[in-house]
Amino acid sequence: MKTDDELQRDVMAELSWDPQLIDVHAQLGVAAKNGVITLSGLVDSYNKKLAAEKAAQRVKGVRVVASDIKVKLGVLGANSDSEIAEAVRSALVWNSSVNQDMIQIKVEDGWVYLDGEVEWAFQRASVEHGIEGLSSVIGITNNIKIKQKKIDAAALKTQISSAFQRNAAIDADQIRVETSGNNVTLYGTVKSWAEKKEAERVAWSSPGVTSVDNQIRLDVEVLA
Repeated sequence: MKTDDELQRDVMAELSWDPQLIDVHAQLGVAAKNGVITLSGLVDSYNKKLAAEKAAQRVKGVRVVASDIKVKLGVLGANSDSEIAEAVRSALVWNSSVNQDMIQIKVEDGWVYLDGEVEWAFQRASVEHGIEGLSSVIGITNNIKIKQKKIDAAALKTQISSAFQRNAAIDADQIRVETSGNNVTLYGTVKSWAEKKEAERVAWSSPGVTSVDNQIRLDVEVLA
């Protein structure tokens, strides 16, 4: 298993390797303890904060990423909340995945709050991804809900398990699916953070799912 110092060095190397972080990686702090990585520092855009978190998650041996990175815009990069709200609304207009009339937007000090209701989880994610890179956005709270549908929990469990079996990026034999109504819980052990997130994505892709509780753990021995 990697030592804390080795893991810290690997994460710092990955941050410096990411082209999105080329101008800010030296300003980021990395602390490691028992596979838990804590990131700190300042960046000038929300997109860069997300890029740093994803870079850390890619590193072998990382089990959890805690982010204390703050977004601080330069004077020239700051737009008013009304301008940000207008930009968010424009992004929704051009997003073919969602009906913009179903989404409510509020902006406070550069932080975007999303509310509303959509049919599918991918639509909820699409709204958020579509505005992550907008200038002056410093954070997003996504409160968009998935419409509740009456479904057969047993059939849903079978559908998700079958989707895992088809997926080349997932070792389906290591994952257990439990369903209760529209809610899904995932258990098991996987080899990487990416595999864990892929399993969650697949579960969310199932029609009628309104929540996914990802209890999948990372295999410490594999990560060593």
